[in-house]
Amino acid sequence: MNHLHAGGVVILDFGSQYTQLIARRIREQNVFSEILPSNTNIKIIMERKPKALILSGGPSSVFEKTAPQFDINIFDIDIPILGICYGFHLLAHHYGGKVESGIQGEYGLVNIHLDQSDSILYGISDGTQVWMSHMDKVQELPKGWSVLAKSSNGMVAAMASVETKRYATQFHPEVAHTVEGESIINNFLFKLACCEPNWTAGNFIHEQIETIQNHVGDGKVICGVSGGVDSSVVSALIHKAVGSQCTSVLIDHGMLRKNEASHCISALKDGLGVNILSFDESDVFLSNLSGVIEPEKKRKIIGEQFIRSFEKVAAQIGDVFFLAQGTLYPDVIESGEGVGNSAHIIKSHHNVGGLPKDMNFKLIEPLRQLFKDEVRNVGRELGLPDLLINRHPFPGPGLAVRVIGEVTKTRLDILREADDIFIKTLHEEGLYDEIWQAFAVLIPVKTVGVMGDQRTYENLLGLRAVTSSDGMTADWFRMPDEALTKISNKIVNSVKGINRVVYDVTSKPPGTIEWE
Repeated sequence: MNHLHAGGVVILDFGSQYTQLIARRIREQNVFSEILPSNTNIKIIMERKPKALILSGGPSSVFEKTAPQFDINIFDIDIPILGICYGFHLLAHHYGGKVESGIQGEYGLVNIHLDQSDSILYGISDGTQVWMSHMDKVQELPKGWSVLAKSSNGMVAAMASVETKRYATQFHPEVAHTVEGESIINNFLFKLACCEPNWTAGNFIHEQIETIQNHVGDGKVICGVSGGVDSSVVSALIHKAVGSQCTSVLIDHGMLRKNEASHCISALKDGLGVNILSFDESDVFLSNLSGVIEPEKKRKIIGEQFIRSFEKVAAQIGDVFFLAQGTLYPDVIESGEGVGNSAHIIKSHHNVGGLPKDMNFKLIEPLRQLFKDEVRNVGRELGLPDLLINRHPFPGPGLAVRVIGEVTKTRLDILREADDIFIKTLHEEGLYDEIWQAFAVLIPVKTVGVMGDQRTYENLLGLRAVTSSDGMTADWFRMPDEALTKISNKIVNSVKGINRVVYDVTSKPPGTIEWE
């Protein structure tokens, strides 16, 4: 582990839907945090040199035979430990308290009343609102522990053993519904664990430059760029680290947005002086995708062909051993390589789960532990133009995962034009920057319409716009009626092949942001 990671916080994941939020809340305070599986060996944990450990919530009961496994030696380490929800029960159970299962739970908003306004609850208001989500409860505290707060239902809501540096909350301080949750987390980080707020964009860049230089030596690197903020930040970072040793490569796979390639090359080459080349590989990509409908298969085909195309480019350049790409933390998690062997594959990202095992490159992924907002901060620090930094996320497989069903040039061209109208209109209406991600989806359904007194039987188009902070959860954007009307009319009247437009009002979860 490097020096910025040392002195951070390790989070052991016991299956909570909020574990990613814990990590984000800590990083928002400029402290590094890392999520590890609940059963991580103590040796691996201590190699991180953490200042503190957090035990997440989870759906299990400490009594269940199927409860998540963990290394019992974690309770012997001399650093502060915070247990949240399931972690609250685990601490109580381990240290000899009494946990009762399934008697009476608490769900949603609850007020807590303080017994002691110190340690993690220092400066917290009596009666403050918190978010509960539990069935089990702590009936008796372990010997030597004290109650910090109880809920309005009379249940223990927070407890501590100050002498052993153990603290616990039944509620979730990481969620926005816990009004003073940020203060509680700050108390743990800075008053109790004495963490240093050194996880900043500037420090990250300095550290990564040194790491990249040591890793690459005098070798050559190609950096895959797509026009999105992630790959653009990686390109600028690698260029800053090794200069002319890096060649950024845009593989035009035929599934980019309208004018994407030219905009990306101009911003990086003219704006930052990055050495960048573009190669049109659209024919081979579309040929490989011919007849393919299943989303996971699409992603894996695209992931493999990207590598083969990069290998072809590398052969032309000569002696290239490294491939840099813009993999982010959410990519890793959703591809099932996140925090444990039981992680579900939500969708294989082409640059993670879609990579072939026999590729000839060593990967460089400097953003692999960052969330999207952290990447944007790094981009600003590197001097990337706002045009790139503020762009909505765009998937590596491109429009292939927005053309539902078979990907063909004709269907891509229809979607490209509709998507361009959608995005341009959002800019015109001053809505673009209010939205985390917006795009159009071509749906393999045709509907009857009437245009110019003539019957039409054309494609259905879906519009998607969401708000989010990191892409791990998202809510659908409440688009003004006037804007939706304008967008729909423009698309139907301008794009041949579309006669009906619908708007997606699904949040994540249960849906994902992309449709495939």
